[in-house]
Amino acid sequence: MGYIDISAVSYSLPDGRPLLDDVSFRVGEGSTTALIGQNGAGKTTLLRIVRGEVRADSGVVQIDGGLGVMDQFVGHGEAGQTVHDLLITVAPERVRRAARELADAEVAIIESDDLDTQMRYAGALADYAEAGGYEYETVWDTCTIAALGTPFARAQFRELTTLSGGEQKRLALEALLRGPDQVLLLDEPDNYLDVPGKRWLEEQLRATPKTVLLISHDRELLARAADRIVTLEAGGAGSTAWVHGGGFRTYHRARDERMLRLDELRRRWDEQHAKLKSLVADLKVKAAANDGFASRYRAAQTRLRFFETAGPPLERPKEQNLDLRLRGARTGRRAVVAERLELTGLMKPFDLEVWFGDRVAVLGSNGSGKSHFLRLLAAGGSDPDGRLGHVTTAGGALEPVGHTGRATLGARVVPGWFAQTHRHPEFTGRTLLDILHRGEDARTGLPRDAASSALDRYGLVAQAEQRFEDLSGGQQARFQVLLLELSGATLLLLDEPTDNLDLVSAEALQEALARFEGTVLAVTHDRWLAQSFDRFVVFGSDGRVYESDAPVWDEARVVRER
Repeated sequence: MGYIDISAVSYSLPDGRPLLDDVSFRVGEGSTTALIGQNGAGKTTLLRIVRGEVRADSGVVQIDGGLGVMDQFVGHGEAGQTVHDLLITVAPERVRRAARELADAEVAIIESDDLDTQMRYAGALADYAEAGGYEYETVWDTCTIAALGTPFARAQFRELTTLSGGEQKRLALEALLRGPDQVLLLDEPDNYLDVPGKRWLEEQLRATPKTVLLISHDRELLARAADRIVTLEAGGAGSTAWVHGGGFRTYHRARDERMLRLDELRRRWDEQHAKLKSLVADLKVKAAANDGFASRYRAAQTRLRFFETAGPPLERPKEQNLDLRLRGARTGRRAVVAERLELTGLMKPFDLEVWFGDRVAVLGSNGSGKSHFLRLLAAGGSDPDGRLGHVTTAGGALEPVGHTGRATLGARVVPGWFAQTHRHPEFTGRTLLDILHRGEDARTGLPRDAASSALDRYGLVAQAEQRFEDLSGGQQARFQVLLLELSGATLLLLDEPTDNLDLVSAEALQEALARFEGTVLAVTHDRWLAQSFDRFVVFGSDGRVYESDAPVWDEARVVRER
């Protein structure tokens, strides 16, 4: 089976700030252990240490069994990447190396068909066969059929840009769960999956004999799939690990009880400390007046010194305190109007009216066109009328969306887009403070002190001098929400906004959306967040777009019943 043993791991960031402090826990054979904690606590970094990509300052990591890894942002759908490329990234190491050498050799022989390249190509073919590459393609065939409904021979050259984020995640998970690696590291495996996909993942994690360490903030998945919960708790000397031996359903009660114990231990320590100091002070006075108290005075001093050297018990971990101020403003009564709108090749024409103040959850399976719909509105609809500049500050570059019919935005409606994949090439190499200070075409820059204050409200002031691409997924998400706040948007178009947010951040966002004076359309598979919306628009698997009185997660079943 395999196991992971993490012992006394500590790590500091390049700027010297401590991130992990003496982290220790074990993931036993066949166990599914969830690693949770606030964004930026070091969860992804710890997984990178486990896989050997980052070297810890101290401590030891032992792994028994082959290691399979899925990154937080798997695939990305970058230009030119194919389904084959994605499957190679999650293949066993020997297959991965041989497949990449074979691909390079194929390119070389196309560019220069000489004896050397022919020999290299022949050698790469032999190495690929010896590594079991051709046999492993039968696994890939099963994976592409399960995830995409297409055999590997036809799917392998399909570009990732044609797949939704959920389809990419499902494909990678299929490969890892069916592969030979006995130990899996999964960073946010449920992100981008629709609810049927999340339920499938929950079932697979319960059934697999593999040893799994995963990062997730989906409370439903944690409750259904995790045997144990490890919490990284941020502290002044770095994050420490607290292990809850039960599942997520008993986690909050156990955590509350632990906090009470920590408070009680600290109270007792403070009381004992005060008594010892009082005793030393009292004996000092008596020793000055009577030499007979001198030995007792020195003994009390020694006792106090040892007590203070041992130090106080572990303090209660600091709680996140986020202040999200999504303001918005009044707009025309009709915020969005769709008339016979059809997104090319995705769904049948539909009509829709969204009124000022509505909270609309856009539901449906992956690949049904939900994100395309939000992106069309983010660009200003069918008639942008100069609104695009407001969006690029919040959601990144927008690709055109092919459509017929019309989608129009109401008077004074300024769209702000939250991008699901967090791709922001315009921010690459820039620090958060620089991005806020310099501003963009449609967003005025802030003075440095105001920028720092804004970052502090979002729990990001410690990351002010970090580059955007070096942030955790949750920190990137919080920063993107901050940009929405500063953009002056009156229509929030949110594509899976809670996917990378920790539980505290997700609750803060939900509260901010409730206070927002404007209109919200959110594509979400977050079963908890969806309950706070008042309208539900479903992109059906039969191509129809319709409204529902309640969230619809298993849309295929609803279609069959109709």
